[in-house]
Parts: sequence; structure tokens; C-alpha cells
Amino acid sequence: MVTSSRTLSRGFHSSLMPTRTSDQIKLSDPIVRLLEARHHDPFEVLGRHVDKDSCLVRVFLPHAEAVRIPDADIDLIRIQGTDLFEWKGRPRDLPERYRLSWVDKAGNSYSRYDPYCFPPQLEDFDLHLFGEGCHWHAYRFLGAHECTLDGVHGVRFAVWAPNAERVSVVGDFNDWDGRIHPMRVRGGSGVWELFIPDLGVGGLYKFEIRDSDGNVQVKIDPYARSFEQRPQTAAYICGESRFRWRDQDWMQARAEADWQHKPLSVYEIHLGSWRRDSDGRFLGYPALAEQLAEYVLELGFTHIELLPITEHPLDDSWGYQATGYFAPTSRFGSPEDFRFFVDHLHRKGIGVILDWVPAHFPRDTFALACYDGSALYEHADPRLGEHKDWGTLIFNFGRNEVQNFLLSSALYWLDELHLDGLRVDAVASMLYLDYSRNDGEWIPNKYGGNENLEAVEFLRRLNVVTHERYPGSLMIAEESTAWPAVSRPTYLGGLGFSMKWNMGWMHDILSYMSKDPVYRHFHHDLLTFGLIYAYSENFVLPFSHDEVVHGKRSILDRMPGDPWQKFASLRLLYSLMFTYPGKKLLFMGCEFGQGAEWDFAGELDWYLMDRSQHRGIGRLVTDLNRLYRSQTALHDLDFAGEGFEWIDCHDSSQSVLSYIRKDRSGKEIVAAVFNFTPIPRTGYRIGVPLPGFYREAVNSDARAYGGNDFGNQGGIASEPQSWMGRPHSISIVLPPLGAVVLVHEPPHQVQAEGDTALPTEDN
Repeated sequence: MVTSSRTLSRGFHSSLMPTRTSDQIKLSDPIVRLLEARHHDPFEVLGRHVDKDSCLVRVFLPHAEAVRIPDADIDLIRIQGTDLFEWKGRPRDLPERYRLSWVDKAGNSYSRYDPYCFPPQLEDFDLHLFGEGCHWHAYRFLGAHECTLDGVHGVRFAVWAPNAERVSVVGDFNDWDGRIHPMRVRGGSGVWELFIPDLGVGGLYKFEIRDSDGNVQVKIDPYARSFEQRPQTAAYICGESRFRWRDQDWMQARAEADWQHKPLSVYEIHLGSWRRDSDGRFLGYPALAEQLAEYVLELGFTHIELLPITEHPLDDSWGYQATGYFAPTSRFGSPEDFRFFVDHLHRKGIGVILDWVPAHFPRDTFALACYDGSALYEHADPRLGEHKDWGTLIFNFGRNEVQNFLLSSALYWLDELHLDGLRVDAVASMLYLDYSRNDGEWIPNKYGGNENLEAVEFLRRLNVVTHERYPGSLMIAEESTAWPAVSRPTYLGGLGFSMKWNMGWMHDILSYMSKDPVYRHFHHDLLTFGLIYAYSENFVLPFSHDEVVHGKRSILDRMPGDPWQKFASLRLLYSLMFTYPGKKLLFMGCEFGQGAEWDFAGELDWYLMDRSQHRGIGRLVTDLNRLYRSQTALHDLDFAGEGFEWIDCHDSSQSVLSYIRKDRSGKEIVAAVFNFTPIPRTGYRIGVPLPGFYREAVNSDARAYGGNDFGNQGGIASEPQSWMGRPHSISIVLPPLGAVVLVHEPPHQVQAEGDTALPTEDN
């Protein structure tokens, strides 16, 4: 937990709290409860009260010496032994909304409207929908919102804390004193509200909560949209965004796009360690936007995916232990700065996906844990409510208001911040009640099974709502088990995600590639097994951040052999990924062969770009992205078996693999052949389905990539010699630890100017 003396000092002023009033002062129980800061409805005591022809006004102002209502020329009288002041008179002598003026013991003067002369503001309709778990935009009435009531400007605060005895707004505007602005609870909703006049944007605030046992804690606003920089944890009062979006063309095109048949190549990035300024400090969102857009466009990726930038207290968590589910982290700037970041990337033609974490949250006492003194967002029973692996708490998906909190968070990022999709973290841990638990450490569901039925319902609801309301948005599951139909529609019994990370393929391929080539022929099935289930889901092929941390080494360093073999194997691996069925994802640094494991505390080893082998990896990734995007056969049928044919999957003795990719028309064909040994092969014949010229679009051994230019001199014409059950064939040269990607051109077709071709040192 990250705290500071400043953080801890904000809130409960125990030394200022009054003790129980002495016996000689006769006070009603509501007044006593107010003075002891434990009243659930301060409006019962405070404010303007009219009974027929009489009017009573009470205000509570600690440290005040004299209080008056200047517009009505009324002086209030102190109730003996308290900081309560009151006036009794005729209703017509006092307006409904009145301003207070007072002087403190130091002689300082103050003036503001009385918060307790304003009626409730929250709509019963909103509270009802929230209680039912169906308010998709709960952030629009919960949290802190600027507003004007009866001509008076201020801020309306609202928070859900159903088991609290008393909730107060505390901030830099009331010296963090929980006695000054207690809130009222709205019936059985558990939602507390208070309008504080004369407040504006920029102030800091939290909620001070007294639980049913009398314990007092100071908590963040779960719906806050901006926080202080760590280690401070207070929220800023935010106004309505005035940002002028200019990405309308992008948003319209996204809504109309058939994303399943479009290229999707994702650059995964941790903003804090991608690149830093000359002093080692974080770049801001605007600078990141400009530098990232230029870099990602050059590499040819279609999207970026951000490791979590929801506000979080600890850098070491990489953002996966979030506390602010509606707030872009202040490490890199304001929410308006983040809007600029997204808008700029969109206008450059780059999509933005966020890694979003609804599976668990941290135990930090200032945040969601035990929020109102009870297990509110989490389960009380640790067999349901704790993630022992991560030291975190699990959301109670069976509670409507908790589901509403998470659904509103997801929709906030898609709606207010224009994100193009969410990658949902740790879905497997949500689906299974016995995830990473031993016997006796979990509770079966009502049917006796290990499925978390409430989490399943939440995920289905999440995907239905996001897809209905934001056409073209992508919901991507990180799900590592064999749970069926993760990326199938809910009306067919699926979970409703757009896509799912193919963790099995990733593990198999990296396991194979890490083996010495001399032994690879014993493990040929690791290359081919993935095609058995490749079309059971809409898969993304991920080489993600998880594969370059915790002692796994960088992907380059996991390749066996001497430096030449390592680089050749990495080029071979990327050639396989970009031609294999499925959308693509590559973590930052992998695109140029980062040598060391990822270190979140620094920046990438950009100096490596001065070395030819690393520049060659970058150029290959650029050309593979270009080929993947330009050749319909490589992306059109990523999720359908009709787009893939084996040429030969049985040549384990030579560790060679070959296949064909096709588009829906069947007229565009790409053949890919891979040699997983350091032995060059000449005269390697493969069968092809159509006659014509097979242009060598990519050869991973090209000199421009750091190889030796052992290849096919631009391409090969087919021969009418049947081979492997096909009427035509070609005899090709296979470079050592190399891949050759061949694009079919019919006999009558002339190569168009500007087509992707084998690069040389000059191009």
C-alpha cells in the first residue's frame, strides 16, 4: 500500500470531534448524533425547517465566533456548549436559498451558501436503475459533478456506501474535517449525496466514512475521473470535458468496418517505460501521442494496446492493481491530455485498446477494500473474495451495484474517451471458483460446479452492452483455459467476446523455438497442433509483456545458438506469426529485438537501433506488417478454415513447414514456407494450386534484415508438375533458419509498381 503523511492527515479530525454533550445541556438525540458525527441524515437538524408560520434555521460551523444571514439581516445564536447556531422566526423573513457569513476565532471572514438549504438532487429513476445493475452510465450521477441549482453554482457529490453510519465529503475546502459536510443517504439505495455550493473545478476531495461499529476511514471516490499523482490519493473535482474531438471520420469508419475480415496488428505498450525524456522522467500524453503515432505508423501496426492506465498507486503493478476505474493515470497528464492522446492517434489512423482489469483490485485501505466498513465491492468469505496469487481482492459479481460499477467503467472508456476496445485481463480467474485454489479453499456454485456463474453473467452482459452501444468496438479476452465459445455470441451460448488471446499457440511456438534445432524434429507437433483448434475461437496471436518478464528473458534471448542463429530464429518466428491465421500482437521492444528483459522502471534499449541486426528486425516487422495489411489472403479469413491449407505439415525430418493462405474469393493466394534448421535447402519442391509466378514478397534471410540473401532472386514460376496432390509445383531455395513468403501472380498479371518486394540495401 502506498501512503504518505499528507495522505493520512486528510480526513478524520479525531482531536476535533466533540465528546458527548454534558448533562446540563438538554439536546435532542438527532442533535447529539450530529455533534458526534454519526447522523445518517444531517438535514434533519441542519438547514431551513418550516412548520406552519414558524421557521427554524440551524448551521454547524466549527471555529466560528459569530454567524449571520446578511441578505435577511439575521444573526444566529450559538447553542450553548456547541458549534451549532440557530435562528427562529417567520418563513417570509428568510428565502429558501440563503447565504451565511461568519467570523472565526482568528478574525477571518467567510461567506457561502448553506449546503443544507438545498433539496435532494438525485433522481429516483437513476437510483433504481443503479440498484438493478442496469445504469450503464452511473458515473454521470455518482462521484463529483459541477452543477448549478436555483442559480447557485457548486458541486454535487454522491457515493454508494449502504452500510455506513455516516458519510462526509472532506477536502481542501473544509480542512479535511469530516464534521463540516456530512451527507444524507437516499432511502434504501445506499447512495449518499450532498450539494456543496460555491465549489469549483480543481479542488481535492475524498469521502470520510464512519461504519456501523464507529470506525472512521477516509476513502477515495470510486467514480472519480482524476487523481493526484502518487503517492497522494485524493481526487480532483472535474468539470465537464470541453475537449473538441476531431476523430469523427475514424469513429464513423470503425462503426461501419467488418473487423473480422480486416487486418489487426497491435503494438502493446507500457507508457511509463516505452520512452522517457532526457532526465529519465515520464513523457506526457501529448508528447507520447506525437512520438508514438510517428513510430507506430512507420512500423505499420494498426492499433496500440495500453497496459492499464487506469489510476493505480504502485508503479510495480504495471497498472494491474487499479484504484481509479474512471481515471486515466495522472502520471502522464490530465484526462484532457489523454483525450488529446486518443484523438491524435485516431486522426493518424491508429486504434487504441486499453488493458482493463475487472478481475481483482488491491487491498489498499484508501481505495475500494472494505469500503464502507463491510465487504462491499468484494466477498466477505476469503474463499470467494481473495486472489492469493496476487494478494488482491475479487469483485463480488453477484451484487448488482458492483456489476454496475464495472459496466459503467467499461462504457466510460469507450464513450467518454473514445477507446476502440478493451482487452479484459485474467478472464480465466473470473470464470473458475477454484482458480489457483486447493481443495477446501473454494466454494462450489449452487449446482456443485466450479464455474463462477455470476462472473459468467457479468461477462456476457458486458459484451452484449458494449457491442450494442459502440459498434465496431473490440472486446478481447485474456483467457488461458479451454472454456468453450469465449469469442462466440451470447445467443449461441458463448461469452460474447470479439476475440481471445491464443495462449496455447504462443506457449507451443515459443517452446519449439527455444529448442536447439538439432532436436526440433522430435517436437514438430508443437508447430502443427494449433491448427486443430485454430478456428474454434477468434484468436489473437500474442507475444505479450508476460513473455519477457520474471526470468523468462527477452524473446530474442530465448532463441538458441550463437548471435547469428538467435537473430535468424527471431526473424523466422515473426514471419510465422504474421502469416499464421489470427490477428497479431507484439509487445514493445520485440519489434527491434530487445536484448534484456523488460524493465518497467526504465525505458527500452533504444541504443540497439544503432546496430544493424536490430535495425534489420525492425525492418522485417515493418515489411511483414505491410504485407499482412496489403495481402487480403493474410487477414480476410483469419477466423475461418477456408482461408488455410497445408502444403506439407509432415516434413518433421527436415523441420520444414509449409502452408497456403487464401481470401474469400479464392483468387488471392500466399504460400509460406519455413525452415527451422540452420541447414540451407535448395531444390525444395512444394505443390501449389494455381499456375503462375510466385513472387518472393518476404525472405527473412534478406541482407536488409541482417541475413545473407540466400533466396529465390525475386520469385519462381510454377511448373506443370504435379506434387503433393496438386497439379502444379515450384522448386524453391530455403534459407537457413529462414522463411520465404510467396505471393501468387497469375500468368497474365504484370507486377504492379510499388508492390511489396524483397528488400535490398538500396530500398
